[in-house]
This record gives sequence, structure tokens and C-alpha cells, in this order.
Amino acid sequence: MITAVLGGGQLARMLALAGAPLGLRTRVLDPSADAVAGHVSELITAPYEDEPALRRLAAGADVCTFEFENVPVAATEWLTAHANVRPHPRALAVGQDRLEEKTLFQRLGIGVADFRAASSLEELREAVAAVGAPCIVKTRRLGYDGRGQVRLRPGDDLASEVDTAWATLTVGYDQGLIVERMISFDRELSVLAVRSERGDVACYPLVENEHADGILRRSRAPAPNLSADLQANAADFAATLLGELDYVGLLAVELFDVGGALIANEMAPRVHNSGHWTIEGSECSQFENHLRAVHGLPLGSTRMAQGGCATMINLIDQMPSREHVLSLPGVHVHDYGKAPRPRRKLGHATVVGAERATVDQLADQILA
Repeated sequence: MITAVLGGGQLARMLALAGAPLGLRTRVLDPSADAVAGHVSELITAPYEDEPALRRLAAGADVCTFEFENVPVAATEWLTAHANVRPHPRALAVGQDRLEEKTLFQRLGIGVADFRAASSLEELREAVAAVGAPCIVKTRRLGYDGRGQVRLRPGDDLASEVDTAWATLTVGYDQGLIVERMISFDRELSVLAVRSERGDVACYPLVENEHADGILRRSRAPAPNLSADLQANAADFAATLLGELDYVGLLAVELFDVGGALIANEMAPRVHNSGHWTIEGSECSQFENHLRAVHGLPLGSTRMAQGGCATMINLIDQMPSREHVLSLPGVHVHDYGKAPRPRRKLGHATVVGAERATVDQLADQILA
């Protein structure tokens, strides 16, 4: 059986590694000849819209899936017409547009921060006035790890900062902006859930996430002080989205915890960075479960494994000493094989164990 993947980064790499024990071969398409999934799978190097390359990608494949949501529309349309694509590109379309995403959440009764759309400087001024500062101005499309957004705070300079935000975010970009009210939240969470082609849904324990400079640094599972109600509410959110989108595969939803109430930030229609801990910390990883779902296989257990606690650390800018990290008990290192550069995720480390305090102490040693 062959899995075809659009995108050849670390997520595709981990999908390939998860598929190998199941007898699944992986073929990826990526514009870069250095795409790290090529270390462990067949790599086709070409632009995503290249029809001959898409034909090679899909040839003989049992299913086509995606490593990231900002896939060119032309590529998804071609694949949908010529191959078995999961999840359906409709989910990608929603995930590519922050306005459509927030509107969908709102329609389904999932809490969101107040938001407004803006397609001109005058509309941006009106949107900021309506939402109020502090707020965040974001591009509707593209942007990740803190890119494509500007934070605005109240003050005498707000009007000029609005104009600067418009000039900054619309350079070479004409697809509109969205203004979101900034929320005072207790913590950032994410829920990862997988849905099979039969409609079965399995949900992982809620994850607590810590970001710095817009980049995920640490994920802790299960989230500390996790109540049954909070887990149930997050699972309901995810199941509602999965059903609405007739989704097959793994979906992640980023959330804010505001006094025990959940506010949805955004969704990722793919395997997700905050779920990397599942490789060692869950009975069945997010990568294996995504493959099980898209290939029509039974879903695996999402229960915690190896003691019940896990913390994932993103390794950014440079890799730590392999000897030091591997000398720590319960630590697993994943080196993506990337060349170092600022703000680049080069790998991750996961600590698993029975005691939350011990797992967190070991994670602190990796970050030190």
C-alpha cells in the first residue's frame, strides 16, 4: 500500500516512519530537493502545481494526503479529480482562510474571540474600532509561527499603528486581513482527534502548550489539572468539526482556556506539532492513527502510554548535545536532519514517565 503526501517536511517524514511498520510505503512531493521526508521515503522534487509531478505522485497510490494546509488550490483540485484524497480538500480550504475558519467555529457554536474582516485600509480602521484594542491583525491566508500578524495595543499611537499594520501585512499580499480581539487566557491548549471513514472518532488527552516568539516550545500531556468536563468539551468541539467537514484523518484544534471555558483559536487539518509526544507517549501515535484513518484501517488507542505523562520540547535554532540528552532517563530524541538556521525547528525531544514533576524537570534540563 502506498501513501502519497503533498509536502516533504518533518511531518511527512514522521508519517513515513509510522507507516513503515504497517507495510505502508510513502511517496512525497516537495519543491525542495533537500526535503527531509526524502531521507525515509520516495521524493518527487517539483512545484506543487506541476501536473506531471502530481500524476507521478498519485500513480498507484492508495490514498493522497497533506503535510500542511497551505497547498495550492490547483494541486488539490487536480488530485481530487484523479485520486483518492483524504481528508477532503474542503477542510484545507477552511484551514487556509482564517475568516472562513472563525465563521465556521461561530456557526457550530464553538466559542471564538470577537473578529472582523478587512479588505481595505478604511475597513481595517473600522474593524479595529469595532473589535477594540488590544487586538491582533492577521493575514487571512498564509502565515505561521507568529508570521503574518501584528499586535495592536491601546494608546495615542493606535491610529498610526493601524496604518503601519496595513502597510506591513499587505506588501505583496491582497487577500484581506482579519482583526481578532486579544483574549486574556489562563493557558493555551490543543485537542487532537482522528476520524475514520466510517465516522468513528478517537480523541487524545488535551495538551497544554507554551509558545515563545510565536513558536511552540513545549507541549505537556495530559494538560496539568485537566478536568473531565474540560476534556469532554474539547472532544465535543473536535467531533463537531470532524462531522461537519466529513473529515477522515487527524485534526488539531488550538484552544484558549479562559476560566475553564474553551475559546477556539485555529484548526490544523493535518497531523500537528503539539501531537509529536504521541509517538512515545500514546499507545498509538497521531501519525499512525492518521494513516490508519486515511487507509480505511481501524483506529488505534489514544490512551497515554509508559506511565501516563509526556512532555515534548521543540529543538529550535540548534540541536543540543546528543550525548547529554540521551543520557537522561525516559527521553527520546528526533533529529529531522535539517541544516540549522534561526527560528527553524530542527527536531524535538519527548520525555515520558509516571510523575509529572519528574518529567518536567527532565524537560527543563533539555531546554537549559
